[in-house]
Amino acid sequence: MEVFHGSPLKAPAIEVVDLCSEHSINNEDKRDDASSLDADDGEDDDHLSLYEDMLDGMPNQSDWEDEPVDVCTVKESFIFRKRLRLVGEDQFITETVEAGTISAKKLCTAFGIRPPPFLEGQPDFKYYPLLGLGITRELSKRVKLPQYNTIDDAVNLLKQSNKIVVLTGAGISTSLGIPDFRSKETGLYAQLEHLGLSDPQEVFDISIFREDPSIFYSVAKDILPSTRKFSPTHAFIKLLQDKDKLLTNFTQNIDNLESHAGILPEKLIQCHGSFATATCVECGYRVECEEIYKDLKAGRVARCDRCIRTLRLKPFGIKRKRSTNGLSTSKKKRQSYEDSTDDEDYDIAVAGVMKPDITFFGEDLPETFHDRLTKHDKNLVDLVLVIGTSLKVAPVSEVSGFLPPETPQIYISREPCQHVDFDIDMLGECDTIVTELCRRAGWELQHEMVKDDDINVHLHEGYNSRYSFRIESA
Repeated sequence: MEVFHGSPLKAPAIEVVDLCSEHSINNEDKRDDASSLDADDGEDDDHLSLYEDMLDGMPNQSDWEDEPVDVCTVKESFIFRKRLRLVGEDQFITETVEAGTISAKKLCTAFGIRPPPFLEGQPDFKYYPLLGLGITRELSKRVKLPQYNTIDDAVNLLKQSNKIVVLTGAGISTSLGIPDFRSKETGLYAQLEHLGLSDPQEVFDISIFREDPSIFYSVAKDILPSTRKFSPTHAFIKLLQDKDKLLTNFTQNIDNLESHAGILPEKLIQCHGSFATATCVECGYRVECEEIYKDLKAGRVARCDRCIRTLRLKPFGIKRKRSTNGLSTSKKKRQSYEDSTDDEDYDIAVAGVMKPDITFFGEDLPETFHDRLTKHDKNLVDLVLVIGTSLKVAPVSEVSGFLPPETPQIYISREPCQHVDFDIDMLGECDTIVTELCRRAGWELQHEMVKDDDINVHLHEGYNSRYSFRIESA
């Protein structure tokens, strides 16, 4: 599966351009219509950005409640998706859009596609390429295994499996006060809107960092791990390891708490790096990240000590090539040369910027991620647990679909993941859910935050494998 080799590094979960050009519902005329619309809307990059927003998935249809959008309900979406798989694409289109029972615009929402503003007021056939994309994506998704539906099924899978892949995200750390990224009001991206960036994710864009590292450093204190404490969910993963059931923990988190919880290095893949170390972007000098904590906490750009020592040893006035740090302020000239008769330009000799070894958008994921997944885990895994992530960032978001389709998969998080069909969905606080699973399995989950609370579990209406977990109030 080529997404893991030569893919666009750390990227949005869905690649847009190729799909839109290759898959639409009907014929070339429909694609031409879409192409003419592209041209009318300006630059390709701007249009691609609009498509990425639209295709970012629909993590929860309640996200659209305040928008004037005619949306399929969760139940309607489920029925449409089930019908598509039952009768196939051609018959599905005949029964829906061609029969006039629903517009293509509204049907897009059943497949997690938000109708884009630039198509508002356009004829319905303008939405055909988008609907085709949604259908293609739906039919390419992993199919839920029908034999796994109940909480008892999940418990039995935990007890019987011995090669478990655990894929984790920010949701396993939120109980420690560490914000996730995408929650509407409390997520980190929501808190960064005051920076005035076109997209809060630019804080973690490597090109932006090279141009102006002060943007990242101004918010670093908000994402810097402030504790070595780990959550009950971290303890649960460690328990799987202690029971010799953990194959690999792929974590998207950068807080390094898995290591503090005791997950062995040979069992842990930090897909997006961590704050454990930092590296100079100029000379490659690496240090423990604790050495630059003072700068990170102060919002001050940290400079490389080795570069500083080297510069102090250089003869004064040696001409340097222009700094590759990408700092916009680095083009100032030394004041001591202001009255020089030399026509040569001299840049200020500056030490390199220290960059925490977290993976920014635009950087490659570590090779260990690809190698472990494709050459090791794929052939061994017997259960997949996805915990505390909305699966929005590729290529990590593609792991679920890459692993063998006959391997059972369980999803644990606050909100459902609409673009992946897991076998069992368990919604609520991750700590609460894993605590209840351990109780039902007869396992002792040792952690100071685990309380002897009554946990209410109920099945979602219209589903046979989606559950909510909630602590009963006293």
